[in-house]
Amino acid sequence: MTAATRQEVLSLYRRVLRIARSWQAQSALQQDTERERLYIAQEAQTLFRQNKQVTDPQSIKMCVEECQARIEIGLHYRNPYPRPTYLPPMGLATQKGRKLRAQVRLRKQAKPIYLGPHDETS
Repeated sequence: MTAATRQEVLSLYRRVLRIARSWQAQSALQQDTERERLYIAQEAQTLFRQNKQVTDPQSIKMCVEECQARIEIGLHYRNPYPRPTYLPPMGLATQKGRKLRAQVRLRKQAKPIYLGPHDETS
């Protein structure tokens, strides 16, 4: 990892932690605000530690773009939680063979880019 990339990642991490400190829940209830602040900080810590060993510049760039997208979406909608993935109709039907592979492909296509590593952490 180059020094510039390292600085960009650390700057992004600090930005997320600053957002967590100043976060106000949309409901304006103190317990909701505290819960959401804790979630933001823990989610950032988990994802940044999970991607700590990534060395490929392309993978690092993708992780940075994912983080920026989640920040912008969270700030825009005032919701720190990832948006749900909407599956196509019959997306959860139990099927075998070719149809199962097609369903797996459709699920992958339906998942937004910013939820890439979210399945591994849940």
